[in-house]
Amino acid sequence: MVFRNVIVCHMVPGSDNIVGDVFGYYDESTRPQDLGVIGRRLLSFHDLYIHVIERKEDPRISGQTRGLPAFQKIAEAIAPYVTPYPKYWKNPSDSVAKEFYSWVPDEDSAPESAGRNLTVIIGRIKPGAEPDVARIFGESDAGSLPVQLGVTGRWLYSIDDVYVHLLERTDAAVADAAGQDHDQPVFAKIMAELSPYISPYNPETWRGPEDSVAKEFYRWQAED
Repeated sequence: MVFRNVIVCHMVPGSDNIVGDVFGYYDESTRPQDLGVIGRRLLSFHDLYIHVIERKEDPRISGQTRGLPAFQKIAEAIAPYVTPYPKYWKNPSDSVAKEFYSWVPDEDSAPESAGRNLTVIIGRIKPGAEPDVARIFGESDAGSLPVQLGVTGRWLYSIDDVYVHLLERTDAAVADAAGQDHDQPVFAKIMAELSPYISPYNPETWRGPEDSVAKEFYRWQAED
């Protein structure tokens, strides 16, 4: 099982390629895997920068808590484009979102697939609503729906008023869905239960669930 950290910042719209190129250079010229990092994904959503760091295990267990060897150089290079999001920001650790819920199917019911497809969903969360959101998903995930939809994992995070939902599904499930999952009555019920706590990040541009999906603009995976 991959352990993930999620970093959320502001990002200047349109700077995806610049930021991606910086990470591309250092991911290739250094060895993040020597520090337990096996992958990273960079995504953008309106004025947000979402950085998903993938590790072999929780760094609190492995003791490998450092980032890239060139962390300071990367920070300086992206500083004109990536800035802190939380109002309470004092140091880099304040940009790490807090995980407040996770779910994976047990081995007997886990969907079989050669691939895993990660979708990153963004919204706004009502302050202090994490327990209620976790309860709603916990009740839903306790049933058969997630496995029926090919879900292989779900992780929920919050930072300030930002809600980040990592949804992992089999490649086959994503290919078969074609956007039809949102039409299921049970999905509508979950959305209705979440509505007092979760809202669109940008209501002016939101037309449906697909408008809450962040765009991936850079990915790196360790080869060894």
